[in-house]
Amino acid sequence: MIWNKKPVVGTEVRHLNEQYGIDLLTASIMARREITSAEQVKFLVEKELTWLHNPFLFDDMETTVDRILDAKSEGERVRIYGDRDVDGITSTALLFLELQGMGIEASCRLPEGDEPYGLTQAGVDEAHRDGVTLIITVDSGISNLEEIASAGRLGIDVIVLDHHLGGEELPPALAIINPKLAGSGYPFEHLAGVGVVAKVIWALRFAQTPFYGEEFILAHAQPGNDTTIIQAMRVQNLLVIDQVIEEINSGLIKADQSKAFAFLASGLPIFVLDEATERSQLKNAFGRAVDIHLTDLRPNFEAALPIVRGKGLFALSKLSRAARYSSHQDDELAVLFSLFTAYVYKSHPSLDSGYEEILDLVAIGTIADLMPMEDENRILVQRGLKVLNKGQRTALIPLFTAQNLLGKVLSASDISWQISPPINASGRMGRPTVALDLLLSENLGQAELLTGELLSMNKERQRLGQEGWERILPMAQESFEATGSKMVVINDTEISRGITGVMANRLLRHFNAPALVIAHSEEGRISGSLRSTDAFHARDFLSTFSDLLLDFGGHACAGGFSAEERNLDLLLKRIHDRLDEMDCPEEAVGEVTIDCTLPARYMSPAMIEVVEFFEPYGEKNPPLVMHIEGARIDAIQSLSNKSGGANHLKLTLSYGEYRWPALYWESGERQGKDFDTGSLVDVVFRLGRNYFRNQESLQLVVIDIKASGDAVISK
Repeated sequence: MIWNKKPVVGTEVRHLNEQYGIDLLTASIMARREITSAEQVKFLVEKELTWLHNPFLFDDMETTVDRILDAKSEGERVRIYGDRDVDGITSTALLFLELQGMGIEASCRLPEGDEPYGLTQAGVDEAHRDGVTLIITVDSGISNLEEIASAGRLGIDVIVLDHHLGGEELPPALAIINPKLAGSGYPFEHLAGVGVVAKVIWALRFAQTPFYGEEFILAHAQPGNDTTIIQAMRVQNLLVIDQVIEEINSGLIKADQSKAFAFLASGLPIFVLDEATERSQLKNAFGRAVDIHLTDLRPNFEAALPIVRGKGLFALSKLSRAARYSSHQDDELAVLFSLFTAYVYKSHPSLDSGYEEILDLVAIGTIADLMPMEDENRILVQRGLKVLNKGQRTALIPLFTAQNLLGKVLSASDISWQISPPINASGRMGRPTVALDLLLSENLGQAELLTGELLSMNKERQRLGQEGWERILPMAQESFEATGSKMVVINDTEISRGITGVMANRLLRHFNAPALVIAHSEEGRISGSLRSTDAFHARDFLSTFSDLLLDFGGHACAGGFSAEERNLDLLLKRIHDRLDEMDCPEEAVGEVTIDCTLPARYMSPAMIEVVEFFEPYGEKNPPLVMHIEGARIDAIQSLSNKSGGANHLKLTLSYGEYRWPALYWESGERQGKDFDTGSLVDVVFRLGRNYFRNQESLQLVVIDIKASGDAVISK
């Protein structure tokens, strides 16, 4: 295995340390991971909900909110159409609970059995028969052009809440909220479907405050060098939609010649901090005859934000965390805007502490859908894990109990390995409503029964998966060789549609090549799941065969489709023709990227704080990999694998003042050959918490070991 460690730029490390107060070790890891811009640092360091992007940055958000509020006021029936995976199920549950809580008559539909993904014509017709006048698709809909057009002809409005890539043509929906759409207005494209729903929920809650749709001005005037500097911004839905800054020499300009005065004289309410001081500065600028009405925010701020008490904007700017990430750190108006935003959140708990309560499902869906753990996804998942740790959602208690997670400090990997698979199993086995009913359950007894069903389905899925794997592996090897190691294509009449994604993912890992698995249904249709490497764009690949498909969708690394069985032979031929045109990828070599080398004095239990600073881990934010040199192996214990062989090792490593338990998977054959008891070794590893019999301890998970001094680290 090749060990890599990127060099770091010393000036970047020092800047992170001096600007943000980050210790030098953590700063060096951040620099090595290229987390150096103010925006990147902000989403790594900050955890408050006020740092999330404003949902009204979506161009269609007001249209979406107004239409849902109209449905409430008119007593309309609303139907939610979701997907059968974890993201789709959590999205559906979250929106249903919110609409129900608003008093809207809402219902849900998920694709059962072999029903295709997305909104179907049958679903549109059913909604029409049931008197539904508003359909909301979640984690789906962006590809349903014909179905949405049909709904419109039947007098049904459709709102699309999706995060999948759209085609060249968009559906004729009333509104589309999708961060991946060019021109959506939103600054972060990697929200999960459930994250998109969460944005709509926040906007709906904001729309029920007095601030929704109202325009006002925040203003601040301060003395300059024999001048008055006036700043003002026009705000709507907590978005700055216009602003002005002007430096005025008193007596040298008339009020009607000032752009700042024209801005303030627009007739909108003007809010300031410390009205008397601000009024005095404005009179210095424009003369005492000019009277501009100002409203003082101090009483409101001090009631909600204790930090404001007794301090002016200048003093607050020195304490402001927002100023640390601004290119204009002395911008006192920006501090006022930040304080106003915090005031709105704190004075309306449904936007803050109450909003946090829904983030448990947002975390589960985001982690399960393999969204990048960067930007605001970090905050959404961090706060969601915090809620999950509290066990506040009754419906989830039996599932977490069954998976031995109650009382444990949860990580993203716990959700990935213990919670997502049972929920996902319901969709893969054609019964996603079981998982949906669980998430919607308010009765502990019912939740226990539904949890039992989920776990049974997951075991059945695992059994089918293992049987399918043993059957298709020889076929996969043949396909891999026939395509010149470019791809694995499996067409199997016996495989269940519900496990095609699992099989494709397993084939991807086994062959390190894109894998497509096609299953057959009784209705004369086929469905396929494609999983791919970073160098191969799954959805783009499928789009080249769109004329043969009933529908398709997905992301860069995962896609799916359905088609008529009569098109299968032509589809397979065209896939192989396309592969013939592609270059053969280079054979991958095992590599590990090191985040830091730890001298003995640093390797202490306190290192877990550095590890957990970078959580939650996931896509684009892999767990930290650490490196030590000259550790001694004090003891080695062989551990049996599932087939009974001694294939894993449990080590005790001495390094500096501490002895560390360590697990080294699939390494039994290296004992006595590459190392043994008493050996001095260089080690790359991950550090984490281990829970055994209700006892917590720190443990190393070894990635690779080399004899001390033999390791060559590429830079």
